[in-house]
Amino acid sequence: MSAGASWTLNRMIWGRHLLTAGLQCYRCRVSWHVKRHYSFLPDDVKSLRSVVNPDISKIRNIGIMAHIDAGKTTTTERMLYYSGYTRALGDVDDGDTVTDFMAQERERGITIQSAAVTFDWKKHRINLIDTPGHVDFTLEVERALRVLDGAVAVFDASAGVEAQTLTVWRQAEKHHVPCVCFLNKMDKPTANLSFSIESIKQKLKANPILLQIPVGSGKTFSGVVDLLTSQKLIWKQRSMDEDGRLFESKPFNPSVEPELLQEVTEARTALIEQVADLDDEFAELLLTDFGDNFDAVPAVRLQEAVRRVTLARKGVPVLCGSSLKNKGVQPLLDAINSYLPAPDERHHDLVRWYKDDLCALAFKVLHDKQRGPLVFLRIYSGTLKPQSAVHNINRNSVQRISRLLVPFADQHVEIPSMTAGNIALTVGLKQTVTGDTIVSSKSSAAAAARRAQNDGKAGKKHKDQVSVILSGVEVPDPVFFCTIEPPTMAKQADLDNALNCLQREDPSLKVRVDPDSGQTVLCGMGELHIEIIHDRIRREYGIETYLGPLQVAYRETILQEVSTTDTLDRTVGDRRHVVTVGLTVQPVDTFSGSRKIAFTEELGEQLSPEVKEAAENGVNSSYLQGPLLGYPLLGVSTLIQSVTMEPGTSHAMVSACVSRCMLKALKLAGGQVLEPVMSLEVTVGEEQLSSVLGDLAQRRGTVRDIQSRHDNKVLLATVPLAEMMGYSTDLRTLTSGNATFSLELDTYEAMNPQDQRTLIKRMSGLL
Repeated sequence: MSAGASWTLNRMIWGRHLLTAGLQCYRCRVSWHVKRHYSFLPDDVKSLRSVVNPDISKIRNIGIMAHIDAGKTTTTERMLYYSGYTRALGDVDDGDTVTDFMAQERERGITIQSAAVTFDWKKHRINLIDTPGHVDFTLEVERALRVLDGAVAVFDASAGVEAQTLTVWRQAEKHHVPCVCFLNKMDKPTANLSFSIESIKQKLKANPILLQIPVGSGKTFSGVVDLLTSQKLIWKQRSMDEDGRLFESKPFNPSVEPELLQEVTEARTALIEQVADLDDEFAELLLTDFGDNFDAVPAVRLQEAVRRVTLARKGVPVLCGSSLKNKGVQPLLDAINSYLPAPDERHHDLVRWYKDDLCALAFKVLHDKQRGPLVFLRIYSGTLKPQSAVHNINRNSVQRISRLLVPFADQHVEIPSMTAGNIALTVGLKQTVTGDTIVSSKSSAAAAARRAQNDGKAGKKHKDQVSVILSGVEVPDPVFFCTIEPPTMAKQADLDNALNCLQREDPSLKVRVDPDSGQTVLCGMGELHIEIIHDRIRREYGIETYLGPLQVAYRETILQEVSTTDTLDRTVGDRRHVVTVGLTVQPVDTFSGSRKIAFTEELGEQLSPEVKEAAENGVNSSYLQGPLLGYPLLGVSTLIQSVTMEPGTSHAMVSACVSRCMLKALKLAGGQVLEPVMSLEVTVGEEQLSSVLGDLAQRRGTVRDIQSRHDNKVLLATVPLAEMMGYSTDLRTLTSGNATFSLELDTYEAMNPQDQRTLIKRMSGLL
C-alpha cells in the first residue's frame, strides 16, 4: 500500500472513531434530557409505521363527542402525549393542539372540522376522531359516528348533560355506537359526581355504570379509586411543569382513610349488583361462586361483564378525571381498549356479502391544493393498496388510488397497504364524495348483489346492486342563507371553484343560483358556519367576497288534503306523448324533513321501475318550491294513485305531468309558512336572570323551564331562529359577559298569521 493510501485509510479510521464517540456523547446527553422530561418514553416520538396493519381485534375506531367546551380536544391531546406520539402537551388556549390545526380553530379555540389521528396504546391501534361540539357543525359528528365502532362522551362534571350533548348522544344511538363516559373537569370547584350521574340517567335515558370515584374534590382532586381493582390512582403535582405521565397505583389504606373505605365499599357493591342486573352470565357467576362475598369477585370477571354490557348497549361505563390538569386520561385509554368494540365485533349485514373483496365507505373529503381531494375511507372488508383501480358504485365509475396514507391530523404517513377495520386517507379519488361506497370492481359488486338476493334477507323490492350500497350520511337541511359576490366579475370563476371544493368537503353547505337575480346564494347551518366559510374563502383561496344580509331558510307546508288529476298531451317531432296522473297530497309531521312518496299497492306492482322513478322525480322536483313563497316543502305526503300513458310516451313526460299535477294539488291545498324554532339553553347568574327573560320575551321566546345549577340558573326556552340574529353579542352586553348559551334546531312551526303576512309583504317588496 502506498504511503498516501495508508495515510488516507488512517484518517478514515480515526474519523470514524471520533464520529462514533461524538454520537455516543450526544446520545448520552439527549437520553438524559429525554428521561428527565419524558420519563420512560423512548428517545423519540413513536412512529406510525411501527404497526402498519395490526390484528383486527386490536383496533379501536372511536370518536370524541361532547358539548362545546367540555374538553374534547384537550382530552385528545393528552391521549396523544401519553401514548408517545407527540413531544409536548398541546393547549387549546395556546393554539398549538394537533387536531385543531385550522387557523379559524386556533383563533376561536373551538373545533370546526373533525380531525382523525392514529396512535397505539398498550398493543392496540386506536383510530380517533375529534369532533366539533358546536351545533353549526353537527354534520361532522354525524359522518364520524357513521363509520366509528365506539365513542367517548366527554362531560363537564360541573354542568352534566348539556344541550349539544343530547344531540350527539342521539346521533350515537341512531348508529348503535357503544359509548364510554368521561366526567372531565373534576378539578372545578362546582364539579359534582352525583349530579352528573343523575343528569346522564334523566336526560340521556342511559344506564351509567360508575367504574371510578374521585379522590378529593375541586382543587383538592388528586386522583381516582378504580372500583374494579380497588386500587387508588394518584397524580401528585409536584410542580407547575408536571405532565401527569407518572402516577401512583396502590391499594388505599383503610385505617388511614375510613370514610373513603366506606364509599368505595358501597360503590363497588352497587357496581356489582348493577352489572348483575344487566348481564345474566355475571349474575349466574355471582349466585354460584360468590353469593356470600361480593368482595371476592375477581376484577377480570367483573371487567368482562362490564364489556359485555357496554357492547350490548345496556349500560355505559363512567370514568372521571381532569384532562387539563393531566389526571385520569391513562385509565380512560385503558377503558377504550377494555370496553369499546373491535371492528369485527360490530355487525354490518351488507359487508358479509362482499366476503374478502374490498368494501369501504367514503365519509369525509378534504381539498389539498397540491394533491387534490383527499378522501377518508372506512374499510369494512378486503385490503386497500395504492396504485389500484377501484369501483365507485354510487358514481358508477372506476377511479385509481395513487397514494394511501395513515391520517394524523394535518400530517400523514404513507403506507403500502391497509386491511379491514382501519381508517385510511386516499389520494386520487377525484370523483368520490361523502357517502359513496368503494369496492374492488364492478364484478365484485355484482357478485355481492347475487349473494344478497340468494340470502333471502335482501328486500324483495331491491333486485339490483343498490341493495349492496352502504348507507351514506344524512345531511341536515340548511337554516340560514345569504348572497355571496366576488369583488369583480373576473373572480367569479375562482369563486365558483372555491365553492365547489368547499361543498365537497362540507355537504351541509349548499350553493345555488337565484333564478330571478342570478346571484349566488350560500346556504348554511348557522351564523358561525357561514362566517367560517367566508373566512376560508378569503384565506385559502385569496378571494375577498362580499356577503349579503343573513336570512332565515323558511319552509312551507300545506293545510289540507287534496286529490286531483292532470293530463299532459304533447307532440314532439313525429311522436305523441300522452300521460294522465292522479294523486293525493296531505299534511304530515313537519319535522325531520318529512317528505313522503308512495304508490298504491296495485299501481306499485303494475308500473315498471323506470316509470316509478320518473314519477318520483316529478314529485321531488315539486317539493323544492312551495306554492306560497317558493320555499322548499316540509310535512307533505304524496300518494300516487294512477299513471296511465299511451305507448311511446317518454319518461321525461311522465315526470313533467306528475310535477304539474303536484303544483295543481299544492295550490288547492293552501300554503303555510314554517319557521325554524330553536331550543335555547342559557346559563346565567340569578341576579341577571330577569334581564335575560325580558330580552327573550321580545324575541317571541317561550320559556320551558328554569333550573338551578350550583350558583347559576339554567334557562330552557324555544325561540324562533329569525329572532336570534346577533344574540351572542346582545347576551354578552346584557350580562357583562357572565352568561353562556347554546342553540339547537328543535322543530319547524307554523308562523302566526300576522308574522306570515309581514314576511309575504317583505318578500313581495311591499315593505
